[in-house]
This record gives sequence, structure tokens and C-alpha cells, in this order.
Amino acid sequence: MPLVRYISADGNEYEAEVPVGNTLMQGAVDNMIDGILGECGGAGACATCHCFVDTEWSHQTGSAGDSEQEMLEAIPGADERSRLSCQIEVTEAMEGLVVHLPVSQF
Repeated sequence: MPLVRYISADGNEYEAEVPVGNTLMQGAVDNMIDGILGECGGAGACATCHCFVDTEWSHQTGSAGDSEQEMLEAIPGADERSRLSCQIEVTEAMEGLVVHLPVSQF
């Protein structure tokens, strides 16, 4: 299982082993990491799993699809690193992935 580093807005760092095929959102929820809510259960409908992917990892996570991009455009503070963590499926190549969490999901 790849080890993913979730870094909160205040700098606290949490590490979680996330099974291949799970999403970053599920990895955070399963490991009780604050900052990722996932209120819609991963349907990409609420944007409460917003995160920032380190730019050096964007080639591994890919870019947002059209519907994800529309959701991201509605989030205050979103930038080019923004993704919905429910839309990123973990692969073996994501060992050591760094994800930053926003100050708030609202």
C-alpha cells in the first residue's frame, strides 16, 4: 500500500497507507484525518474533499476532468493544484504522495 502524506493547513502532517484502487478521500476518511470530509461519499458532488496536490506529483494524479473542474471553480481559494480527493485513485506509483489540506472545506 502506498504511503500518502496529508499535511493540514496548520502544518501538521499525517501519514496513511492507502490501498491501491482506493481514493485519496477514502484513505483520509478511513484513517480519521481531519480536513477531508467527503460528505457525498465520493460522488464528486459536494467538494468537501478538496485538496492541493504538490505540483511535483501532478503527473501521477492527473488533471481534473470537466465536471471536477466545474466543482473546483466554485471553491474559494482553489488554485491550479486543487483536486477533489474523491477523484484521485491511488496507484503504486503514488508512494510518498504529498497532499495539502485547505483551511476549511466550506
